Amino acid sequence: MRALSARAESWPLTEPFVISRMTQTLAELAVVEIAEDGLVGRGESERAEVFDSDAPRTLDEIEAARGAIEAGIGREDLLEAMAPGAGRSAVDAALWDLEAKRAGRPAWELAGLAPPVPILTAYTIGLGSPEVMAAAAARQAARPLLKLKLGGAGDLDRVAAVRAAAPHARLIADANQAWDGASLEPYLRGLAEAGVELLEQPLPPDLEHLLAEVERPLPICADESFTDRASLAALLGRYDCVNIKLDKAGGLTESLALAEAARAAGLGVMVGCMVGTSLSMAPALLVAGRADFVDLDGPLLLAEDRDPGLTYRGSLIDPAAPELWG
Repeated sequence: MRALSARAESWPLTEPFVISRMTQTLAELAVVEIAEDGLVGRGESERAEVFDSDAPRTLDEIEAARGAIEAGIGREDLLEAMAPGAGRSAVDAALWDLEAKRAGRPAWELAGLAPPVPILTAYTIGLGSPEVMAAAAARQAARPLLKLKLGGAGDLDRVAAVRAAAPHARLIADANQAWDGASLEPYLRGLAEAGVELLEQPLPPDLEHLLAEVERPLPICADESFTDRASLAALLGRYDCVNIKLDKAGGLTESLALAEAARAAGLGVMVGCMVGTSLSMAPALLVAGRADFVDLDGPLLLAEDRDPGLTYRGSLIDPAAPELWG
């Protein structure tokens, strides 16, 4: 007989994390445990409603599925039983972890993947003035890949300041929908000239049709406009890449299928994360092996991670953590 438990946890960040639409000081998480035959599978997601008042309450979604989960639902049937999002992601991860423990085999093997290898993650520089972002970039200048949070007016100055402070780092950027139509073309040109390799979600959904009408001198990656396989078709012609986040897609099961579908559609793949502990990052590492860009730096932003957790050697993530997950 299965038993489900789900709880909320709050994990402090080292410093406030600022993006164009909010400032975050805590990782607000949902943690799921599914116990069966003396084994326990675990999963974690960010509670989406904490930062999006229109989002369903994550723990309520999980509780609504309690009957199906405790009756023994599998991962594939879970795709129909729960909607995409954070609640399903945490449950899906717990089911993967439980299945791996029952089988005595790692999750990557169950998924039919090659053994994971250490992988490079971007490190995120939060939104601020050019001076503040340059100071943050200087502290992280030895990292190979920095991701800059942008916010609209002044973004080219921000990028120039970071480039001067960390001249040897590769740069990607995320505008979190902060640009408008008038700034789109000059900002895209400016980022390309500064050597930025990828830009996430420059426009809000009601303006993203403009992406099909301008020259894109660097790849544009869909983030907020994109959830799971059902949202892929609307992106074609507007975006060059998709940011797969397990908490948006609804878990590892959907995300693995989504990476394959994105490639088939001619889109690049980025694997991203919400702010969370290593328990959130571990399942995403199975998708990261198929990605062009990896942004799984959530634990690096926390004052403290889970113990045991993943091992970060600078920006290199060691995926070997069977005692944590999978």
